[in-house]
Amino acid sequence: MMLVCGRSGAGAVTAAASLPRLALSRGRRCGRRRRRCTVAAAIGAPELEEGKRATVRSKAGDELEVCRVVNGMWQVSGASWGRAAPAAAVDAMLAYADGGLGTFDMADIYGPAEDLYGMFINKVRRERPPEMLEQVRGLTKWVPPPVKMTRSYVEENINRSRKRMDVAALDMLQFHWWDYANPGYLDALKHITDLKEEGKIKTVALTNFDTERLQIILENGIPIVSNQVQHSIVDMRPQKKMAELCELTGVKLITYGTVMGGLLSEKFLDTNINIPFAAPPLNTPSLQKYKRMIDAWGGWSLFQALLQTLKKVSLKHGVPISTVAVRYILNQTSVAGSMVGVRLGLSEHIRDTNAILSLLLDEEDMGSIAEASQRGRNLMEVIGDCGDEYRA
Repeated sequence: MMLVCGRSGAGAVTAAASLPRLALSRGRRCGRRRRRCTVAAAIGAPELEEGKRATVRSKAGDELEVCRVVNGMWQVSGASWGRAAPAAAVDAMLAYADGGLGTFDMADIYGPAEDLYGMFINKVRRERPPEMLEQVRGLTKWVPPPVKMTRSYVEENINRSRKRMDVAALDMLQFHWWDYANPGYLDALKHITDLKEEGKIKTVALTNFDTERLQIILENGIPIVSNQVQHSIVDMRPQKKMAELCELTGVKLITYGTVMGGLLSEKFLDTNINIPFAAPPLNTPSLQKYKRMIDAWGGWSLFQALLQTLKKVSLKHGVPISTVAVRYILNQTSVAGSMVGVRLGLSEHIRDTNAILSLLLDEEDMGSIAEASQRGRNLMEVIGDCGDEYRA
């Protein structure tokens, strides 16, 4: 999704003159018509609506086709979610790929996720026709400590992921940086771009960067294709400044937290979390994290009203609440794909996940959901921009 490649650091050649600055006044013009603007922008999204798949690309010519629903593998990183045997997890990955859901998201810090992908891709090579191999994608993340980003340090870490995933080139490397006060992220991205040009990475992306830093990175000529951000019906922050910059530059969004760890589901409808045993336990890190997001947005009672709205839409279309929740976000401006967590070898939701891709929400659906969402607080004012929850 991004610019002609330049360089960061001393003597950098930047693309600042050619990159449009963020036109915040355009967002203000929506003003009182905010709900109508949201619906109008969301319903079409024709450049992304390619059935089950979408292409993210940079202005440098890098591109990658991914499934619009991405299998999120963060749940293999800890016992809190349950843990299956590696062989069962790999078989489950193969079942998702057989079901047309062949894009997997992982990270160097997600326990054995990259190793499982390496086992899976070899099983595909051995047991499936070559055309399936062309449909499978492995998106990984690099989450380094904010130390000095030398070429050798960056390359060593990228090579480790390549080895674990057993691929010559990473389909997508999504880069995260903890400390914006340390400008080393530009040095790291320069080295990552060099490794891309050497054929070790196909596309360069980001995860949890805010709008200001994304613009700086683009102005330094780094060919970013996407930014992975938290985005749900409760957390609509990416549709503020971030989506506007993405529209100006071509960067796409890959979202996570879209079903809020399972909170956006029938399981939590008509429950009272404040009364002991009156609601399912919040027994995973994701449930606990997104419950805090609900508290910041407006609290459990307001969340119940949102679930009631989603239930009406889900009954109209004969799908679960979670399917509606993901489809709503897929319809938002600049969203190329949304992640749904997979509990590999423990449970599977292939049919429900595929239902997301065939669901069509009409203007009435989109409008009623937008209205329910906007009853809560503006999380940009409460938390800050995308990713700021990690840098408080």
